Amino acid sequence: MTAGNGKTEPDGSAYAGRVGVVDIGSNSVRLVAYEGDSRNPAAMFNEKVLCGLGRRLASTGRLDPDGVPSALATIRRFAKLAQVMNLARLEMVATAAVRDAADGPEFVAAVEAIVGGRLRVLSGQEEAFYAAEGVLSAIPEASGLVGDLGGGSLELVRVDQGHVGSQATLPLGPLRLMELAGSDRGRATVIIDEALATLPWLDAQAIYAVGGAWRALGRLHMAQTSYPLRVLHHYRISRGEARDLSRLLANQSRDSLERISGLPRRRLDTLPLAALLLDRLLKAARPREIVFSSYGLREGLLFSRLAPEIRALDPLIESARRTGARLGRFAEHGDELYDWLSPLCAGENAEEARLRHALCHLSDIGWRGHPDYRAQQSMFEILRAPFVGIDHPGRAMMALAIYARYDGDPDAGASRQASAVLTEEQILRARTLGAAIRLGHNLTGGTPGALGSCPLGIDGNDLVLVLQKAFRNLDGEVVQRRLAALGRLINRPTRVA
Repeated sequence: MTAGNGKTEPDGSAYAGRVGVVDIGSNSVRLVAYEGDSRNPAAMFNEKVLCGLGRRLASTGRLDPDGVPSALATIRRFAKLAQVMNLARLEMVATAAVRDAADGPEFVAAVEAIVGGRLRVLSGQEEAFYAAEGVLSAIPEASGLVGDLGGGSLELVRVDQGHVGSQATLPLGPLRLMELAGSDRGRATVIIDEALATLPWLDAQAIYAVGGAWRALGRLHMAQTSYPLRVLHHYRISRGEARDLSRLLANQSRDSLERISGLPRRRLDTLPLAALLLDRLLKAARPREIVFSSYGLREGLLFSRLAPEIRALDPLIESARRTGARLGRFAEHGDELYDWLSPLCAGENAEEARLRHALCHLSDIGWRGHPDYRAQQSMFEILRAPFVGIDHPGRAMMALAIYARYDGDPDAGASRQASAVLTEEQILRARTLGAAIRLGHNLTGGTPGALGSCPLGIDGNDLVLVLQKAFRNLDGEVVQRRLAALGRLINRPTRVA
């Protein structure tokens, strides 16, 4: 269904205003509402109901008779929510269960009667493509194999530096495997391996895992290893660790799973088969690692609608720019601060430069907070924010730099969560950037327009702050102290010229 009164905006976005996607899957029906069509729209609302439309589909060929009324009731609620939220556009898509069921057209007609618009039933190829697009929207550099596990199907897609390649949809969702193999794990293994063997292009350096069941495995691994960051997106596990966990869970009974802390109770019936699927895929593709993605089909639908110039934007920089404009005092200061720091960062690589750019846009997010808590609150804001286009060490580096920017105590326990995933070199870089950004904000009060006349650079062995004649009076005790603190971190004497 596509509805609403959104219009094309001058910035190239397809529609104005809030947008929503209803995803009718084999196991769940979900509504996600986003703040708008942009490079990386924030999710404003997210609700899922496990309706189980695909239960017994393999044996009956029809949608589950208990799942259909549950799904229709959920869709009535979602349609009303879309109206209440004043969504400019609501897209409704259905995947494997509705696509494959004999009574799928009847269900589609019932949904369209409720919402007064079109329900789009995605083909297997479309479902795979949009899942890959979703991953690429969040991890533009992704190269390997996207695996999107739903209740009724497994989508596999090759991706390479922003491009979608070979793709396939296999009828291997946990709900279908339950019917085909029951509790016979040996039989399920044969079914999975035979299906995967039909795809000669599975070899990959990385698998990007999408889907609630596989995300549950990632969260469990985090909990069992006491991983310091609890952001699942871009969480990485080596193939060996992933296979060990998958094989352990694949052979557990429901009673055993109930005793494992951290597993969602609503997935206990399907989790062993989801784990078995992951194990067999890891065996077939032999990746170096598995990377979990919080983005998938729904985000891919939105991403595919964007103009090419919007799609090409860096998702991290755009998110940081919007967040800084919303929480900071002066939106334009981020780019100016980035340019001001560049002479100090002459040896950085491209990835370090983009992280510094994002950091500069976020450098003023804590100004409204209580002075005693600004450092810690700002650090946690970055550690927990729904940023994409960044891995966990990059996120931790930015968070620790913000902590230093607000003069957080480097020896306090608050910073350990970020420091735990960084090397000593990365920790020093974070503290150096934080000290430099603190100097920049102190020097000009965070106001744009002055830093260009107060360049910071290296002269011989000295760290030098040059104040042009009209800005000489900006010098002072606090500026001298901040400059000296930065000099100690990079082991250089300092002076103001």
